[in-house]
Order: sequence, then C-alpha cells, then structure tokens
Amino acid sequence: MTQTNYTDKVKRIAIIANGKYQSKRVASKLFSVFKDDPDFYLSKKNPDIVISIGGDGMLLSAFHMYEKELDRVRFVGIHTGHLGFYTDYRDFEVDKLIDNLRRDKGEQISYPILKVVISLDDGRVIKARALNEATVKRIEKTMVADVIVNHVKFERFRGDGISVSTPTGSTAYNKSLGGAVLHPTIEALQLTEISSLNNRVFRTLGSSLIIPKKDKIELVPRRLGIYTISIDNKTYQLKNVTKVEYFIDDEKIHFVSSPSHTSFWERVKDAFIGDIDS
Repeated sequence: MTQTNYTDKVKRIAIIANGKYQSKRVASKLFSVFKDDPDFYLSKKNPDIVISIGGDGMLLSAFHMYEKELDRVRFVGIHTGHLGFYTDYRDFEVDKLIDNLRRDKGEQISYPILKVVISLDDGRVIKARALNEATVKRIEKTMVADVIVNHVKFERFRGDGISVSTPTGSTAYNKSLGGAVLHPTIEALQLTEISSLNNRVFRTLGSSLIIPKKDKIELVPRRLGIYTISIDNKTYQLKNVTKVEYFIDDEKIHFVSSPSHTSFWERVKDAFIGDIDS
C-alpha cells in the first residue's frame, strides 16, 4: 500500500457506467452528490479517481479507457449485479463509498498488468495492455506454435490456443482452463494451454506455467493464417502473426484503498465456494 500526496484537495472524479437501469440510477446519485460538493470535480478528462459502475466487464472497459494514465489514476468499482472481483461496493452502498472518498488520503492497492507485443509479417507491431488475460487462437486449423520462455524453446504447442493471464485474471478464463488461482500481489504471468493435442507424436507439458516478472514469454506461430487474439474484452482478427510477446508491464493498476476494500481470498470464496457451514 502506498501513499499519494495531493497538491490540490479537490479530487477529479470520472464516473463510467454501463447501460443497465440500476447502473444509471447509481451514476445519477453520484453525479447529484459530487456536482455540489466543493471537494470534488466531475470530469472524464485527467481524473484522479475513476468510478466504474456495473460489473467486472465495465471495470475492464474503464481500465482500457485510462490505460495511458495508470501512473496517476485510481479505480473503484460499484457492482450492480452479482459479486465481482474488481468491485468493493454494491449498489446499495453508495453512501458508504461517498463517505470513504471524502476521507480518502490517496492510499492505493496496486496489482500487476500484462503487456502484449504482436508482430505481423508485414512489419507492423501492435502493442497492448491486459488487466485479465490475452489469448491467441487459430481460425482455420489447429494452432502450431513454439513456446519460448526466457529465451528457452520450451515446447511446440499444438491445439486450440494459448492463454496468458495476470494474477488478477487468474480467476477468469484462466481458471476455466484449469489454471491456478494466484494472489494479485504476486508479480507473475501464467501460461495455460487451450485444448492441447497430446499423443505418441505430439507432446506438451499440459499444465499451466507460472512465469516470474523477470522472464518473458514468446509465442511463435509455425503456420501462416488468420489468428484470433483477445485482449481482455476486445477481440482482433489478425493475418499472418509472426510472434506474440508477453511481459509484466512497468505500470500497474491502482485501486482506491479503503475500509471497504474486499480481501482477495474473500472474493474467491464468495465467487466459487459460497458460505461455509460451521
């Protein structure tokens, strides 16, 4: 946890909400409170705090809206559906959020994110960031690609695709693929295979790999064609990908730290296990 010293007491607040009625209702209440409060200034430009209203998908969208301002922006999520991994408040806790923001001293909780560099055979290079994960799949046929970990050619993968996730993303698509759940303060990447082909001729490790921050992952396709590359909730169709590189990004995502910040293990328990009988 780190402390930010504000030079200006007025906090710039951006409110981002999905189109659901309940989210709009919460956003309207926040607007009405903040617009008349001298300690806050409503602006989607250069905000200090971004309030995401909806669910984890909305938080992902908010993250990508401000991914170039991560060094100065903190996020806080209000969930208007079921419990989410990126939300500390429910829709009936708006007053608690407002009270906590009034007492906020700039404390933050920071988690690592993923940097993805995609190289195409025409010389183009696409750079992106992911909060959850980035996946690569081939459209026409089985994907064949060399997996290189920290300059070591680890395996030649054959199957549907490869997913590389962040610690916070370990509970999302990665978990459905059989990957491990990592605490989000662990600065590591996780590589998980998607339906790998294993028989007497073709062989991969089969289990997920936890890659430390100092190492990078390279995925080198062995066949030309159209590849589907997903970066969080965005999907791209790219022709003739020559290499995809994955790193822990130099920047992190920062969340507002408050008495309402939910323990990661509490979130995991609520999402996948539920109440435990005593």
